[in-house]
Amino acid sequence: MKNSSGQKIAEIKDKELHRIVTTVLIYKNDFTYLITKRSMQKKSHPGKWTIPGGGLTVDDYINTPNSEHGEHLWYGVVGISIKREIKEEVGLEIGEPELLTDMAFLRPDGIPVICFSYFTEYISGEVKLDEESTESAWVSLEEAKKYDLIPGVWDEIRQIDEILKSR
Repeated sequence: MKNSSGQKIAEIKDKELHRIVTTVLIYKNDFTYLITKRSMQKKSHPGKWTIPGGGLTVDDYINTPNSEHGEHLWYGVVGISIKREIKEEVGLEIGEPELLTDMAFLRPDGIPVICFSYFTEYISGEVKLDEESTESAWVSLEEAKKYDLIPGVWDEIRQIDEILKSR
């Protein structure tokens, strides 16, 4: 199978199933933003700088109480996943995430991914990276240009910088 640019892509086995991931740009009041460098073992964008985040799993909600609206129904699961991922990946406490945008992409192994990009305020903690990342940096919008970011990440930082400075 080839994409619209003629590049070969892996076969998509089930066109209704997607991996759901979130990224969260964590900011400080001085308009600096946390970026992390992905390990070389990552399936998607190894060695590139990005925004922390990760995938939603069934474990994020399956063993929690059901909604008052019915069995096998849970609300707020993306928020639960976001806070878990940020705690695991960078060890920080964060504020309430705000949605910036969403996107879809295909991983090199053919898995379709839906990514929701959020931003939130840093609350507390020291950055402690897990095995998924090798480095971290708090950067301004201009400093972020110096890093080998995943395509699109700098533009998200720019959009969030504009939102925050307009408040």
